[in-house]
Amino acid sequence: MKLLIVSQYFWPESFRINDVAQTLSAKGIEVEVLTGKPNYPGGDVFTGYRAWGCSREIHHGININRIPLLARGSGGWRLALNYLSFVVSGLLFAPWMLRRKKFDVIFIYAPSPILQAIPALFLGKLKGCPVVLWVQDMWPESLSATGHVKNRIVLKLVEQAVRFIYRHTDLLLVQSRAFEEPIRALASGTPIAYYPNSVDEAFAVPARGEIPSVDGFGAGFSVLFAGNVGVAQAVEVIVEAAFLLRGNADIHFVILGEGSRWQWMKQEAQRRGLSNLHLPGRFPVETMPGFMQKASALLVTLADQEIFKATIPSKVQTYLAAGRPILACLNGEGADLVTEAGAGLAVPAEDAHALAEAVLRLYRMPKQEQDAMGERGRLYCAQHFSHNSLVDQLIVHLQSACK
Repeated sequence: MKLLIVSQYFWPESFRINDVAQTLSAKGIEVEVLTGKPNYPGGDVFTGYRAWGCSREIHHGININRIPLLARGSGGWRLALNYLSFVVSGLLFAPWMLRRKKFDVIFIYAPSPILQAIPALFLGKLKGCPVVLWVQDMWPESLSATGHVKNRIVLKLVEQAVRFIYRHTDLLLVQSRAFEEPIRALASGTPIAYYPNSVDEAFAVPARGEIPSVDGFGAGFSVLFAGNVGVAQAVEVIVEAAFLLRGNADIHFVILGEGSRWQWMKQEAQRRGLSNLHLPGRFPVETMPGFMQKASALLVTLADQEIFKATIPSKVQTYLAAGRPILACLNGEGADLVTEAGAGLAVPAEDAHALAEAVLRLYRMPKQEQDAMGERGRLYCAQHFSHNSLVDQLIVHLQSACK
């Protein structure tokens, strides 16, 4: 099988599609990638790349075709132009970069923006091959929930674009079962299948080597939040919970990651004098298994928005694999997953008092009970989110689209 993966994000940016592509290649699939210039999450194009111009490179035996795009910056209009620039570049440059190349199927990895599917659909027509779309975020709901777009006319136009994308795709894969009903309403007769995110197996095996020294980590009870620090994560609840627990010198919140709300968090921690809230920034992805496995608890948060009830943040699966108890401050599918696995405590989204109480409850639990929670999560992850097994399922989905 000759497979073209279309994704606005790819290595050296840290997304699950990187490992999916490598495993597909290792299983004998001839993989090629169409992507942009790496700039996530910092907002600036990575060192060694430039925003303009097309380029090619090879990573782990996979051909990567990069098209120009405007870096996302700190959000706002820059983010909108970042999304649109990938679509325009994909329509203008991708056919030229991929000329004389044939593919059996095109696979779109679609976190926001789902509009990146537009050039993939165009390529599907040019190449005469089916297109499979893996939906990670629901649009236009995600746009309105994060506050990026509030204009109703714009949201309606985006909805029509999403309807067009869904109806011209050969197969839709959804990362959460709760996505199926709302997507079906827009997708007409397009087949839909549940296909969850897998987990990098490095998180499930004991990490080797020392992790970098970070304030608040290693001594006492460390509550670790890892990943994007943005509007969707409603990180205000973390600041407020840290404030409520400021009198307990043994409990520390550690934020590993950056994003549009990171600077606000840092300023707020300083303004409130929160010595129990630490924001050391981003660390290499290879250090994350070590950090997670040595944390006392792993924290995931989402905003109190209807759309996020249907969303399972990919970090939930990663946290399960790490084998540490989870604190889930969110609603819906993500909270249900943690509860079903018996892997931690779930509280309502954006409820700082409930989060602080859950932290205290977990802190006061015997170490044996904490470890049992983590072990249940690890076993649940191995049963439901094994990377190798899920990639095998993906190959079956891709093959079915080719028939």
